[in-house]
Amino acid sequence: MLSRLMNFLRACWLPSSDRYVQPGSDAAGRQDGLLWYKDTGQHLNGEFAMAVVQANSLLEDQSQVESGPLSTLESGPYGTFVGIYDGHGGPETSRYINDHLFQNLKRFTSEQQSMSVDVIRKAYQATEEGFLSVVTKQWPMKPQIAAVGSCCLVGVICGGTLYIANVGDSRAVLGRVMKATGEVLAIQLSSEHNVAIESVRQEMHSLHPDDSRIVVLKHNVWRVKGLIQVSRSIGDIYLKKAEFNREPLYTKFRLREPFKRPILSSEPSISVHELQPHDQFVIFASDGLWEHLSNQEAVDIVQNHPRSGSARRLVKTALQEAAKKREMRYSDLKKIERGVRRHFHDDITVIVVFLDSNLVSRASSARGPSLSVRGRGINIPAKTLAPSMETS
Repeated sequence: MLSRLMNFLRACWLPSSDRYVQPGSDAAGRQDGLLWYKDTGQHLNGEFAMAVVQANSLLEDQSQVESGPLSTLESGPYGTFVGIYDGHGGPETSRYINDHLFQNLKRFTSEQQSMSVDVIRKAYQATEEGFLSVVTKQWPMKPQIAAVGSCCLVGVICGGTLYIANVGDSRAVLGRVMKATGEVLAIQLSSEHNVAIESVRQEMHSLHPDDSRIVVLKHNVWRVKGLIQVSRSIGDIYLKKAEFNREPLYTKFRLREPFKRPILSSEPSISVHELQPHDQFVIFASDGLWEHLSNQEAVDIVQNHPRSGSARRLVKTALQEAAKKREMRYSDLKKIERGVRRHFHDDITVIVVFLDSNLVSRASSARGPSLSVRGRGINIPAKTLAPSMETS
């Protein structure tokens, strides 16, 4: 009773400017200022760690780990699902994906009674179509929702197979032990869709041969139509359907010439990997991490430290690098409030999934405890929030 009263008083009297640390166990994760973290947890195929640091006024990154049944059927299959959704223009799309993509995946897995590339592709398509329905409904009252979108990185471990699906520029990196040397090699598993990459710019030119300005260098940054860095996403309907690229959408999002076919795509790049005993872990992270750390640097940090807290350690290292680039101390960077913090770094989400080869090799029918965890940010009443800054 006394502890409940103390928690109530803390909630009432502690300042609401993000300095509240969640009491209790690590079961649901902990909040420390703008950092949310879950240092250790158990999924069907091993352990995992998660961390999220918020920079925007409203957290635009959403994330989840789901472990257990990957369908609605008792017969399974069973496995682990990891999702990182890096929103831009606002949080609506990434939140929608967090609420619907895994449910869509379970529905299609049930229909096909197995996990496959086709199941994952259909889950992305259904999520895109579902968000289009939301935009269509809200357009008369809230037209700017047409300019909100999200990257979408997914990993599914099922029956010894790892599926990686991606739209946008989040990234999945495998840490693999080399037998000969004992070193851990970083292997990038995901394909990225950011026009900063020359091959992605070439892809856009080949898809839109009649538009010489499909990709534009603006303020030293390559952008699709001078507006957005990613060439694939969920949402961003204003660049997919011409009927949403008109008034009352803000002028800065409206193109001068109408377009006949979608400029952006929601089609994921999907790869399939048969996991080996020397595959140690996979780092899933939004581009906020990779702006400051190379693949190998991130893998080395995970490999050379205890598993517990590995995601939080990666986030902290990225923040230290961000502070160094601005010639400031890490301790001073941590004092900067959300919103203003976006000028120094992006929202950053990291999930490290460790692979226990004994558990990974089990059949997809092998059951275990179910788990569902979502990354979190600071929640305060919407009317007190400044407008979210556009990213990506």
